[in-house]
Amino acid sequence: MEHEQHNQEARAQSRSSVVKEYAVPIAIVIAGSIFAVSNYLAQISAVGVASAPRNAEIGQLEESIAPTRGVELPVTWGDLGKKLVDAGAIDPDKMAALYKDRGGFPSEYRKLLMQEGNGKIVMTRENAGYLLNLLWPLGLANKNPILEDKTEMMHPGYGGAGNFASTGGWTIAKGDAMNHYNMHSLVTLTADQQRLVDRVARNIFRPCCGNSVHFPDCNHGMAMLGLLELMASQGVSEKDMYKAALAVNSYWFPDTYLTIAMYMQGRGVAWNKVSPEEMLGANYSGAAGFQSILSQVNVPSGQGGGGGCGVDAGAPAAATAAVDEHGHQQQSGCGV
Repeated sequence: MEHEQHNQEARAQSRSSVVKEYAVPIAIVIAGSIFAVSNYLAQISAVGVASAPRNAEIGQLEESIAPTRGVELPVTWGDLGKKLVDAGAIDPDKMAALYKDRGGFPSEYRKLLMQEGNGKIVMTRENAGYLLNLLWPLGLANKNPILEDKTEMMHPGYGGAGNFASTGGWTIAKGDAMNHYNMHSLVTLTADQQRLVDRVARNIFRPCCGNSVHFPDCNHGMAMLGLLELMASQGVSEKDMYKAALAVNSYWFPDTYLTIAMYMQGRGVAWNKVSPEEMLGANYSGAAGFQSILSQVNVPSGQGGGGGCGVDAGAPAAATAAVDEHGHQQQSGCGV
């Protein structure tokens, strides 16, 4: 009897030892599991929290470069649209048809095209493409030395000025676009104003190619030339010309300038503190310069592109740069 009782006590002590032996490791495993699950949930939460500021930050940058409310440009449009129509540089029926096929031709567009007494131009995300197509024929048709002999557009190596996207691509004039090239006195400049346009045009580049506005071989360049002429004729200062040009380029190439703004932010410079003249230069706004910037920025998916060079309401096919047999950069992918 005493022997049996002794055996039971021994077995009980053995079981107690086993429990004690494994109790600590099991507790560690359980605690570790709880910690891992908690850590995983914390990571998920952190990702969600981190993504919100990231998206908000990008949205703020987009607002800083191309505000939803628009930007008032320092020029009065007046009756220039009507003058372009009267000269035949714009066929109003073709223009209206173009936009009816793209969702309508609002009264704002018709007023700028057909009426007198228009005030300041306000560029928005919605009308940026339309204003591009108003300024393009202005740059194309207005008489200016930049379009004359001994300039890039008239270089004999290109076989004539009619072979560029800015000329051959303008298909909504009355007759051939070259019938209006450098033909109409729409904006008259003094000698000082012309020198200002010439100087600023050489310093403004566009992300769709590697050329300055002084070589307006695509629609963006020709439209910017028209805007520079208009600003100079109305007494806008050189500083304000660069400021307006950067705003306009930012609406025409929003993804490009969002990328540049992200790059500058990474260097500790807010977009409202950048130098417009520097941002418009070849190192930032030229095709090669921008590609260098792009390689240094972690761009969100779907961002970083530029605009194309066709008659389109803000969504033309992407343009690509090519080099001809003379080593000159040409523009392609720029149809209607």
